[in-house]
Formats: sequence, structure tokens, C-alpha cells
Amino acid sequence: MNKYIPYLFGLFLMGAIVLLLATGSSKPNKKTLDESITLNKQDKIPYGSYVAYQDLKYIFPGATISENKYEPGYWDSLSKYEDKQALIILSTRFIADETEMKKLVTFAENGNDVFIASGYFSSIAKEMMSCEITGSYNSLLRPAEYLDDSLRLNLNNSLFGNPKQFNYPGRTSSNYFSSFDKALTEVLGYNQNSQPNFIRLRAGHGNFYVHTDPFAFTNYFLLYGDNVDYYEKALSLIRPDVKRVVWDEYYLLKKENRSQANRNNNESKRGWLSALMNVQNANGDKSFGAAFVVLAAILLLYVLLNMRRKQRYIPIVKKPSNDSLDFVKTIGRLYFDKADHKNLCRKMASFFLDHVRSKYKLPTGNLDSTFVNKLLEKSGAEAYNTNEIISFINSFESETNINPAQLIQFYNQLEIFYNTTG
Repeated sequence: MNKYIPYLFGLFLMGAIVLLLATGSSKPNKKTLDESITLNKQDKIPYGSYVAYQDLKYIFPGATISENKYEPGYWDSLSKYEDKQALIILSTRFIADETEMKKLVTFAENGNDVFIASGYFSSIAKEMMSCEITGSYNSLLRPAEYLDDSLRLNLNNSLFGNPKQFNYPGRTSSNYFSSFDKALTEVLGYNQNSQPNFIRLRAGHGNFYVHTDPFAFTNYFLLYGDNVDYYEKALSLIRPDVKRVVWDEYYLLKKENRSQANRNNNESKRGWLSALMNVQNANGDKSFGAAFVVLAAILLLYVLLNMRRKQRYIPIVKKPSNDSLDFVKTIGRLYFDKADHKNLCRKMASFFLDHVRSKYKLPTGNLDSTFVNKLLEKSGAEAYNTNEIISFINSFESETNINPAQLIQFYNQLEIFYNTTG
């Protein structure tokens, strides 16, 4: 029966996983709004900019439309020496440094337009545009349920006429221009609190158009009601005889590369276990994570129940007895009972010398003082007792009879030698 336990265990686990996945997929399909903020011209999600990019060819029918992924001054679609060009920058973070801002200013001064819509501007960008922006970039990243659920925008009536408010029930930015150089700046639009969020900065023969709410150019906003009119009116400020309109992705990619690096770093720290636990099915449920928890619990239970190792009973093996010694003692008692003491001494001496030859590798042909010294050196036995043994072996053959006292003394001397040398 025990050999079938692993198979039964495996079938049970497979059944549990299938059951969890089945119950997870049985829930009704729920369509949820994709809250990802990409502002990418290829993304058709609510906060992508596919509509804004595709609409450029209708707003500027006489211009060539292209994209750019290079830093200012290194464009392949724009010339910093020509005029009648427009650069459109849409990003959650406009993190231009001093060198980039100088090149953008030079580009505008040569008779070109730079349109920027972003929720965050670097310090050097605000300094060179002589403006201050109030608000928090973190408001762009918070979950939608914690934000104002409606964006409402207005354009300057004196420029566009026919006052109309544009709104949609989606994300919004709370940023606005709190101060600016009125000699160089013209307010073009306001947020729901009548605070300026869209301005024009004159730069030589060109202009900077700066907007603090990038959500006003997302798919969700433009496709809601007639909000595409807001986009078309905002871009109508760009000179109508523009020859080239370039959609810039440099600052978008600059931001995304850093965020992607952070995400990759976080993924590597999380490790494979966290990645497995967060695998979702088509409905967004983490069924695999639940199945993994059940599997871990079952494995833990299996280990706890089998912590006591099962093995056969091992019998106690008694220490083997010295049969040779017992045999010698038996023979010795036999000779002793027959009173053949000399023959018994001969047997005991023969056994002793055989023991010396086998254990200490000493020849026993000549039992002289040299032999005794070598035996004492190798065995560590008592010198006096050993000399008495060798002396008796050399002399007892010349004796006519060996009395019991001599036999017992010889026996005791041998026992002392054996016990001493182990």
C-alpha cells in the first residue's frame, strides 16, 4: 500500500490545483478601466495618446508628421537652423537640463514652436521659462479613487471666443502657474479653479506653449464628448504654415527608462517566488498563488506526519567470544587434571612464543637477552616478569618433573604479560 502513496498524493495535488483554477475562472468577467499612464502615441488605453498623434495629420494637413526620440539639438526630423517647424512634447515629467533647455530656446527663437504638456517641470526649465508652478507630481501617480474624479478646462475667451468648458470623469492634475513674467507670457487656458494652466511664452521669432495637465491630451479626454475641440483649438495656435510637426518621445522615454529600470530592479529583488505568487488569470485573480499556498500546506503536513523515520529493527550483536582462548583453557585444565605439568608448560610456552611471533614479528629461535630487550621494547611489558618467563622457558625442558607450584607460577606470569600488553 505504501508504494501507492506518492501517486495518490500527486493526484490529490493536481485535483486541488485544477479545482482552484476552475473556481477562479467561474467568476463573471469584469471589465475594469486600465489606469496605466503611458502617454504613448501607440497606446489606445485611456491614458495613452494614440488619438492625439493620429489627429495631427488632420490639424496640419500641409505638414509632414514624424516622431523624435533624440535629445534636443540631435534631431533627425528637425533643423535647428530653419523655421516653420513645431515640436510637441507630451510627458508626465519634463526633466530637461540646462543644455537641453538652451537648445530648445534657440530652436524657438529661430521661428519655431515648442508645445509642452507635462505634470512636472524641472527646476532649470521653470527658471528659464521665468515661471513657478504650484502642485504636486505625486498627484499624477496616486490611484484614481483618491483623486478628483473630474477634469474641467477652459480656454481664454478673448482668444478663442464662444466660452465653453471641457470636462471628463477621469484623472486630472492639480498643477497651475502661480507666477510668470507677464511681459513675455500670455495666458491661454485655465483649470476648474480658474487658475492658469496653459500659457504662451514668446521666444524670439517663435513660441513656447506650456500646459500643466497632460491628461487633457489623452485618449480618454479627447474621446469624451466634444473634447477633441479643445485639442484642436490648443494646437491651432501653432503657425498655420508649419512645414514639419514632430511628436517628441525623448522625454517620455527618458522617464520610462528610469521607471523601467526601477521596476526591473524591484522584480529582481522580489525573486521567482514572489513572481509566481502574483501570476494572475484572465480575470485578474491570483489563483496560482492560492494553489501554491495549498500545495505548501499539504507538503508541510506530509513532512510533519513522516518526521519519524521508518526502518527495520536492528538486533543487538553480542561481542564475539575468544574461542581460541577458551580452547586453550580447556586443554590446560585437561593436562592439569592428568598431572602432566611439564607437557602443559610446553604447550603454554609454545602458545606464548606463537603469540610473540604473530603480534610482535619477532623470531623465537634464540631466546637470549637481545630477544628479551626487543620484546620489552615492542610490547611494553614488565621487564622482571618477562625475564622470568623467558628464563623458565629456557630451563624447564632440563627439569625431570614440574611441580604444580611451578606450573601455577608460570601461568600467572603469562597472565600478567597478556594483561599488561593487551
